[in-house]
Amino acid sequence: MAVRFASLRHTHRGSLLNAGLALAVCLLIGSLQADWDFDWIGRRAEALYGPLGEGRQRLNDWQRLMLDQAQAGEAEQLQVVNRFFNRQLRYREDIDLWQQVDYWATPVESLRRGAGDCEDYAIGKYISLRRLGVAKEKLLITYVKALRQNRAHMVLTYYPSPTAEPLILDSLTERIQPAGQRQDLLPVYAFNGEGLWLPGAAGKKKVGDSKRLSRWQDLLKKMRAEGFPPESAY
Repeated sequence: MAVRFASLRHTHRGSLLNAGLALAVCLLIGSLQADWDFDWIGRRAEALYGPLGEGRQRLNDWQRLMLDQAQAGEAEQLQVVNRFFNRQLRYREDIDLWQQVDYWATPVESLRRGAGDCEDYAIGKYISLRRLGVAKEKLLITYVKALRQNRAHMVLTYYPSPTAEPLILDSLTERIQPAGQRQDLLPVYAFNGEGLWLPGAAGKKKVGDSKRLSRWQDLLKKMRAEGFPPESAY
C-alpha cells in the first residue's frame, strides 16, 4: 500500500502550554516576523548577488503582496501566495540556473532570477505564509515522487487542523487540491522549522530535527545574511 500524506502528520503532546507562555511565544514570533525591511533586504541582495535588474520589481511585488495579505484569511493567503510564486518564477533546473546539481535558493535569490525549480517554489510559499502568520505546525515542505513524471518533486502541504487532510500547493498547478486528489504524488519526507517527518514513522511523530537538513540550514543562513530575522521565526 502506498504511504499517503496523512502519515506525515505529527501528533501533539498531551500537555499544552499554559495561556501565558503561549501568548509570550506568539508575541515573540510576531515580533520576529515583523522585522522584514525590504529596502534593507534589497540593498543586501545587491551587495551579495549583484544588480537586481528586473528582480527589483518582483521583490516590490512580493512586498506588496505581503502588505495586502497581512489581514486576509488563511484560505485567501494560500491562493494568493501559491499563484504569486507560480507566476513569478519560471521553471529551470538547478544545474542550468546555479551550476549545481541541487541548490536551495532563498526567495530573494529566486525572485532576483525570476526562476527556480520545485523546491524554490515550495520554499518561497512556506516562508511567505509563515511571515503572514500561518502557524508552523500547519505547513510542511514535502519531498515527493511525482509518479507520472517518475521524478523527484517538492510541494508545500497545508494542514487546516492536526487531523485534517492536507492541501497541496504545487508549482505544477495553481489549483490547491486535497492530498486525496493527488494520487500522482508519493510522499518521501517532510520538514518545517520544527522538525523532520518520514512516512510511516511510529506513532506518526517527527523523526528528527530540521537541523539534520544541511541545505535548509544553509538557506536560513543565507536569508539571515540578506537581512531577514533569525531562523527561529520560520
